[in-house]
Amino acid sequence: MIRLFALAGLVLWLALPARAAIEIREVTSPGGIGAWLVESHDIPFVALEIRFRGGTSLDAPGKRGAVNLMTALLEEGAGEMDARAFVRARDALAASFRFSAGSDSLSVSARMLTETRDHAVALLRQALHAPRFDADAVERVRGQVLASIRSDAQDPATIASRTFDRLAFGDHPYGSSIDGTEESVAALTREDLIEAYSRSIARDRIYVAAAGDITAEELGVLLDALFDGLPETGAPMPETAEYLLSGGLTVVPFDTPQSVAVFGHEGMERDHPDFFAAFVMNEVLGAGGFESRLMKEVRGKRGLTYGVYSYLYPMDSAALVLGQVASANDRIAEAISVIRDEWAKMATDGLTEQELDDIKTYLTGAYPLRFDGNAPIARILVGMQMEGLGIDYVNSRNDRIMALTLEDVRRVAGELLQPDRLHFVVAGQPEGLETTN
Repeated sequence: MIRLFALAGLVLWLALPARAAIEIREVTSPGGIGAWLVESHDIPFVALEIRFRGGTSLDAPGKRGAVNLMTALLEEGAGEMDARAFVRARDALAASFRFSAGSDSLSVSARMLTETRDHAVALLRQALHAPRFDADAVERVRGQVLASIRSDAQDPATIASRTFDRLAFGDHPYGSSIDGTEESVAALTREDLIEAYSRSIARDRIYVAAAGDITAEELGVLLDALFDGLPETGAPMPETAEYLLSGGLTVVPFDTPQSVAVFGHEGMERDHPDFFAAFVMNEVLGAGGFESRLMKEVRGKRGLTYGVYSYLYPMDSAALVLGQVASANDRIAEAISVIRDEWAKMATDGLTEQELDDIKTYLTGAYPLRFDGNAPIARILVGMQMEGLGIDYVNSRNDRIMALTLEDVRRVAGELLQPDRLHFVVAGQPEGLETTN
C-alpha cells in the first residue's frame, strides 16, 4: 500500500505556526548543490535531511523491491568496511544514519556532533558512494524483508490497502508494494541492487535541509564533500499514474473477527490553487481526530469503530483522497453506510460557519508537536522543498488559511468529494457486503 504514515510529514508542515521562531537561509555549495539551513549554535550537533526524488517508483521492470532492499543495505558495509566495521565506526562518532525508501523518494537522515562532523560526513559519503552489497549482508536483509512481506500478508489493514492500490493503479509502481513480492525479492541479485542504486541516487534529484550547529559556509563545504562524484543523472521519473477505479465495493475474504475498509477516490495535487481550502475541509470531514465529522458520526454516536480517518494524499504521480476504518464483521456495513452519507453531505452542504471558525482557530494556533528541535526542523524543511513550497511558507501559511471564506471551502468540497466515485475495499468477513463494481 502507498503508506498512510507518509502523510505524517504532510500534516506536520501544514501545521507550522504563522511566525515560526526560525530563520531559514538558502545555501548553494561551490559545486552547485542547494540546501535550506536553520543555523542554531545552542547545542553542538547538526541534523541533516537528504531526499533523492523517485524512490521505489524507479524500480526496473520486473525488479519490484530492488530499491527498497538496496536502500536497507546502504549502511551494511561501505568502502573497505563490512557491516560490523561500518557500525563500529558510526557508533564511535556518536553519529546516527537512517536510510529509508518510499514511493516517491529515498530518504537519508543523519545526526552528527560538531566535534566529529567531518569524520561523520566522510563515513556517510562512503555509504552513499561505495555501498558493498556483500553477500552475507544481502541475504540477512533479504530475509528481514521477506519476513515483513509474510507478516503483511496476514494483516487485514495491509491487505485492504494493497488491494486498493492494485485496483487503482494497475501496473504503475503505485499499484504494488514498495517491498516487492516474495518471488521478486527472492530473485534479486547483487547486480540488480547495483542497478537500483544507479537508478535512484544521483545529483539531479537531491533535496537537502540542515538544522543546528553549522554555518552557511560550513554547510556548503559539507555538501560538496558529501555529494561530489555522484552520478549526474539517474533513471527517468515514472509517468503519471492513471487512476483506474470507479465507485463501488471490493471484498477480500480474510478470516478475522474485524473487517478493515480502505476507501477513496481521486484527489487534488499539492500545487492546486484550492489545496488549502481542500485541506481545511478535510480537517473537518475526517482528519481532525475526535472532532471530525466521521469520528463523531461513526464512533461517537454509533460506537461502530475506535477510529475512522480521511486523508488528502498528493503524490508525485497521482493524488488521492483516502480513508480507513475498522469495525466488527457484523457492523462494518453500517460504518460504510454512514461514511458514504457524510461524504455526500459534505459534498452537498460543505462546512458550517462555526466549523470553519473553529478549524481556523485550531490550525492557526496549534504548533506542531514535533517542531521542537533540529531533527524535526530539518525534516520539515526538506519536505517543503520537495512540495515546491517557498521559503516564506512558514510566514504566509496562516494568512492563507485565515483568508479562506465559507464559500471557498464549500465550493471546493463540492468539486473534490465525489460520492459516486467512492470505492471501498474491505478485508475480512463482512456481513451483508459483497463485491460490486
